[in-house]
Amino acid sequence: MGIFIWAGVFVVALIALVKGADWVLDSAKKIGLALGMAPFVVGVLIVGFGTSAPELVSSLFGFFSGATEIPAANAVGSNIANILLVIGLAAVLSKSHLTITRNLIDIELPILALATALFFGVAHDGIITTPESLILVAAFVLYVLYALFNKDSAEAAPAEAGDTAKPAVRVQDMVLLVLGFALLVGGAKYLIDAVLALSALLNIAVGVITILAVAVGTSLPELLVSVKAALQGDAEVSVGNIFGSNAFNILFVVGIPGIFGAMQLDTPTVAIGIPAMLAATFFLIISGISQRIHIWEGMFYLLVYVFFVLKLFGAV
Repeated sequence: MGIFIWAGVFVVALIALVKGADWVLDSAKKIGLALGMAPFVVGVLIVGFGTSAPELVSSLFGFFSGATEIPAANAVGSNIANILLVIGLAAVLSKSHLTITRNLIDIELPILALATALFFGVAHDGIITTPESLILVAAFVLYVLYALFNKDSAEAAPAEAGDTAKPAVRVQDMVLLVLGFALLVGGAKYLIDAVLALSALLNIAVGVITILAVAVGTSLPELLVSVKAALQGDAEVSVGNIFGSNAFNILFVVGIPGIFGAMQLDTPTVAIGIPAMLAATFFLIISGISQRIHIWEGMFYLLVYVFFVLKLFGAV
């Protein structure tokens, strides 16, 4: 009987995530553009922050429950899913390819590479200490400041010189943004609860649940936002959302819980998760250099993700 109850919770939470993704994407873009932000800033910061909130909430909940391995496993698994599953599916569903703009290549790709290298430096030994967590948080603050105050001058000039007035920020958009974030966070939380409960009833290992089921559950907002943006032909938000989310995950989502104490990483995270995240980030960097992610590349991403899942379960 418990299985059917948790299955119902799963469905309701998924519906909340879908609606929340719609509201966040629509309202965040309108508000960001009304405030004069470039589209890539909207995708990287506003949408990226909102869709990464479930990772932070679930990681803090896991840490204070005594499961200190959850924050790193959640962040690593989410980053893998964001690149291989989310971008892969978005590329497959695009009309021909996803375009990666020069702003993302010049600014976000190097930052993502540096953030990933920094995370590897503090996590490769299987433990993240409080000083190391503070370094991650400090790096995240620098990243946010850089993204906010170093917009491309070529984009800023037309906005300053144009005669067209910027649209006003509407109260309706603000309300929908807040409600959208609430649905994303609440929906992801109950989705994770349902997945964990179902997995426990089916006797699945906790380590594998954390890096796979929990990570995929908290990555659903990124999936919904990026796929919707890809279907609308808005590649900047579709791809930019992932850059901001991944930087948020490995710097802030891991760093904040680690301030309260050292975190021990589990074997699946160290032996399988971190190498897979490094490989996925490398694939994204290569695709970014070419400025396009074609449909066949998206299919390759999805196949690699399937291989990663099979590796977690020891099937390969």
